[in-house]
Amino acid sequence: MEQQIRFCTSADGTQLAYAAYCDGDALPVVRVSSWIVTEELNWDDLGFREITEGLAPGGCLYSYDRRGIGASQRNVEDVSLEAQVGDLAAIIDHAGLDRCHLAGWLDGTAVCIAYAAQYPKRVARLALQMPMTRGDDSWPPETIRSLIELVGSNWPLARRSLADLYHPYGSAEHRRTLKDGLEQGVSAEIAAKYLTLVSSYDISSYMPNVQAPTLVLADRSQGARSVASISAVAARIPRAQLIKKEAAGLNPKATPRTVTELMREFLYDASPADAAAMDTSSRLTVILFADIANSTGLTEELGDAAFREKARALDIALRDAINDAGGTAIEGKLLGDGVLATFGAARDAIACAQACHVVGSDVGLPLHVGIHAGDVIREDGNVFGGAVNVAARISDASEPGETLVSGTVRELARTSAGVLFEDKGERDLKGVSDAVRVWAVGK
Repeated sequence: MEQQIRFCTSADGTQLAYAAYCDGDALPVVRVSSWIVTEELNWDDLGFREITEGLAPGGCLYSYDRRGIGASQRNVEDVSLEAQVGDLAAIIDHAGLDRCHLAGWLDGTAVCIAYAAQYPKRVARLALQMPMTRGDDSWPPETIRSLIELVGSNWPLARRSLADLYHPYGSAEHRRTLKDGLEQGVSAEIAAKYLTLVSSYDISSYMPNVQAPTLVLADRSQGARSVASISAVAARIPRAQLIKKEAAGLNPKATPRTVTELMREFLYDASPADAAAMDTSSRLTVILFADIANSTGLTEELGDAAFREKARALDIALRDAINDAGGTAIEGKLLGDGVLATFGAARDAIACAQACHVVGSDVGLPLHVGIHAGDVIREDGNVFGGAVNVAARISDASEPGETLVSGTVRELARTSAGVLFEDKGERDLKGVSDAVRVWAVGK
């Protein structure tokens, strides 16, 4: 496979350089690497070449230098996410691609997600490695601030630090290649601009609008903070599946089935991308159970007819609250006195829970509400799996008018839901082998 360098112009006049690696006529892949990668300079690295050649068997891979980087125009002022999406659109158009797969890594995944949301008919499948949807997803804000300061004061040392930070599990040779690429292909001023971008963007609003089947790869070695934020990406994208691997970095020898193999299998070896195929896969989902508190006692107090009338009114109101919050009521799992709903984001489920309590109070039927997040199997409009059972048992453990969430949900929503969480300790839940720590949602 040979590297062919081509050039095009973005909508704002910025000159872009992209590489074409072609070996057949299969549906092409467009890769959006992180800003620290330069195509020509990294091509001499064996690991980079193996990954590149492995991503597009029998087809073409297009990959490019981000604006201000490598062979693309260096003197740029605007590196905003909007400008980056415009660059990706320009390259896809210039390459003559009506439809393609997208593959992104780290901050490059933000560009892929935003493009896929805005141009759904142009994207067949989407593969995301360690996606960053907000600037502080993978690294604490103080780390980014320190790097920006280091770039300004000691650019040679900053280059070494960036190579280690972005590729901690790669070989010394690969980190050296990244460092040399930064030295030859990036100025300190542009590096500071990209670090500022990485610390400030938020693409969470784009994720629910991605229609393409999506593979999300997380690296457990990056720690709980990173894995939780990546899991939240999979939960927000409607047709996403999550794979957690150890050391799922760029190193092609990092896992028994390498990241490149996982991406290639997803992009090429999977059955046609249709909703039914994706719905039978295991996916991370946020699950909400809402159940009428003391329904037996209320039935005796109100009488059967009056209670059922209130319950029907509540059911309609709960469905409206679920729809308004962007959730889905699971028809096959509706309870006699409650409802099960799924969400793509923990904060949406929490907002829905609060709305459910309001309508329950208005109708005069207080609710137990529990929220959990985990892998579920979707089949024929239903959801199955241990996570569904845990959510139901957490609901059972809540007080009337209270929302209890699992630690997983708290971690996903603690910086985005705008609520406080009160630790309620560990609970022994019926049918769940291990005790589960739960948290009450405050205001």
